[in-house]
Order: sequence, then C-alpha cells, then structure tokens
Amino acid sequence: MSDAPTLPGHPHIARRGSTLQVEDVALDALAREHGTPLFVYSKQWMLDALAAYQRGFAGRDALICYAMKANSSLGVLRVFAEAGCGFDIVSGGELARVLAAGAEPAKVIFSGVGKTRAEMRQALAAGIGCFNVESEAELDVLNEVALAQGRRAPVSVRINPNVDPKTHPYISTGLKGNKFGVAHDRAVAVYRHAAALPGLQVVGIDCHIGSQITESSPYLDALDRILDLVQAIEAAGVPLHHIDFGGGLGIDYDGDTPPAADVLWKQLFARLDARGFGDRRILIEPGRSLVGNAGLCVTEVLYTKPGEEKNFCIVDAAMNDLPRPAMYQAFHRIVPVAERPSLPATRYDVVGPVCESGDWLGRDRDLAVEAGDLLAVLSAGAYCMSMASNYNTRARAAEVLVSGANATLIRRRETVEDQLRTEQAL
Repeated sequence: MSDAPTLPGHPHIARRGSTLQVEDVALDALAREHGTPLFVYSKQWMLDALAAYQRGFAGRDALICYAMKANSSLGVLRVFAEAGCGFDIVSGGELARVLAAGAEPAKVIFSGVGKTRAEMRQALAAGIGCFNVESEAELDVLNEVALAQGRRAPVSVRINPNVDPKTHPYISTGLKGNKFGVAHDRAVAVYRHAAALPGLQVVGIDCHIGSQITESSPYLDALDRILDLVQAIEAAGVPLHHIDFGGGLGIDYDGDTPPAADVLWKQLFARLDARGFGDRRILIEPGRSLVGNAGLCVTEVLYTKPGEEKNFCIVDAAMNDLPRPAMYQAFHRIVPVAERPSLPATRYDVVGPVCESGDWLGRDRDLAVEAGDLLAVLSAGAYCMSMASNYNTRARAAEVLVSGANATLIRRRETVEDQLRTEQAL
C-alpha cells in the first residue's frame, strides 16, 4: 500500500487507482464475494493502535484490557488475545465470548452496574482477575455469592470522580448524575466495608469517566482525584494493589484531535511519578481507540431520490447496522468505494431502508454516485456491529478481517432462518 494515497486518519485505507482498499485488499472485490452491508477491519490498524499504548507503558507494571463492548466479534477478540491483552467485560455473555477467543481468565476484569448472581458465579468459577464493583449493594451480594462457592472474589470499587469528560452526555460516565460508580465522598467508607467482608479481597481502585474523550485535561483531573482517594483509603488501613484508570480515549471521526495514546500516558505517568505512584500497577480499558478507525462498512446505493427540500441517497445499510448516528447524532465520513470523476456531485442525506425517520447514516454529504455504486462508511469498527440489531427482521451483516493481502470471513451473514431458530409460533 506504500504507493497508494491513504485517507486522512486512516493509514490502512487507501485508493489504488480509483478503487478503495483496506491494507492490500480491494473493497469492491470483497463486496462481490460477501455481499453488502459488509464490515471490513484492518488487523494492522488494531495492532498499531495497541502499539501506541504499549509504547506509553514501556517499562511500567501495566495491563491493557481491551473493552470488548466496542466490538465483541470473536475474530477481533482473537487479535487482542494473541497480542497479550486482558479484557474488560460487562456481562456473562461477554465472558463466554472472550474465553472462547482464548483469553486468560486472570486477565479479565468484570465491569458494569448490574451484575447478576448467575454472572458472578460464572466469573468466579472461571477465575477472573477482578470485579469492578459499582455499588455498596453489589459488594454485599458478591460477598454472599463468593462465600457460597467457598471463594474470595477479587474486587476494586469504581469511583465516580465527578469530572466532566467533555463528550456526548450519553457516553459520559463520571459525573454525579451518571448511574456509574460510587460517589467520591463515600469511597473511604465503602472500602472499609469491602475490606471487612470475608468473601472479598480488595485489590484495587477503578475509575472511568466516559468515552470519545479528545482532551487530556479530564484524565489529569480524574487522576488527581483518584490518587487523593488512594492515599486516604490506604491511610484507613486498606492497601490497594492496582489503579484501574478505565478507557475512553477518542478517535478521529471528523477532524477530532485526541492525544495519541503514548503522548497521553507520558503525561499521566509524569503526574503519577510526581505524586509517588509511578511504580504502582496500572490497568486500563481502551475500546474505541483500538478498533474504531480499524473498521468500515461497505454499503450499496439502492436509489437516489430527489426531493423538494432534500435529496436522498438510499443505501442497503441501516440504523440496525450502524446505530451511532440514530443514537448519538454521530458523524461518520462516507466516501465512494470507486470514484466517478465524470459524474457531478449532489448533496444527499444518506439513509437506509428501515421504516424510521431516524434511519440516517449521514446528513448533507456531497457524493457523485448512482444506483449500484458502493459507499464506505468509515470509523465503523467500534459500537456498530456490537450494537447491531435485527430491527425490521434485517439480517446482521457479515464481517471480514484483512491482514495484508489476506481477507478472512470472521462472521458469515445472518439469515432469516438464524433469526427464527429460537422462536416458536403458537
């Protein structure tokens, strides 16, 4: 790909001639083979994104746990398992997935505000590394479950530091009004309670302030507040083995300029060193920043439809495939797979076939396209396939993982028969 111009912010997506390719594989060829909509991921992009974190953690006692809710496809999980990552999970289903992908149970962290007793038993039996507990009530239930199994559950408590991550309100998790974590001013009392419970072993402290964060300052503010608590908790007689700083680092969707992972962690470790915590074990849980720009969705133009106020480009991908625009009014760049320099561009809203006015993928996009052309919806590696649904009894898309010139189907296209298999007519 070195001789092909890459797309801004997407070093593994390039045009060779007029055709778009991921690494060394042409997207139009993949669409012919597997149909559309089709998710395509670059393995090298994932490994490069991971390498930035690894550079930032060089020489430190640290564990990178991929937050698999961003993209939980087995083929993607396998990439990170083989690279030595741990995993951050939020359900028993995710635990089953990550173990199927070859993860080491001791490197698995279980987050989430609503763990059930069955999920707790499942995770204890697997031997996971830590439960990130999000309420005092959860501590008590986990203690009961662990004692019933003759085990001690390793725990950290997720602290809500009341720091504004300056992101979309739906993906902000560290403010007082959010459902996540234990209030900052309750932390010492909660840790004393946890340390007194015989079925629990306190091992760390956890913090996660949100997602798609594009500035360093919220991280630095949260770090200072968490380190203040570490000092207070340990002064109360509860030692903490690790500090889990969560994830949330943003990606470039539309000219966004988040700090590079290694640059951010250089800043954070400077603060840790200055406060005497530089040798403490650090856990982090990146998700979007490892996979978001590694993926795209190829979709076929079905119709172009002129209107009195809007022109519509109707494609075969929809809000069930790419839910972020409908949920968050999120922006994804949309580019033609094959350029048509002789065709004049028209301003379109790019929309899907789902029977909802909220079924749109992009507003006011200047595109030179006709029916039958292919479009690529960029930055679709995170929170697209993992949030996909069968709304309108639509089949979920196929997925392909590209490595160099090799393309591997990691999920076949779903069928209606797949959807009906678990149902029964009366």
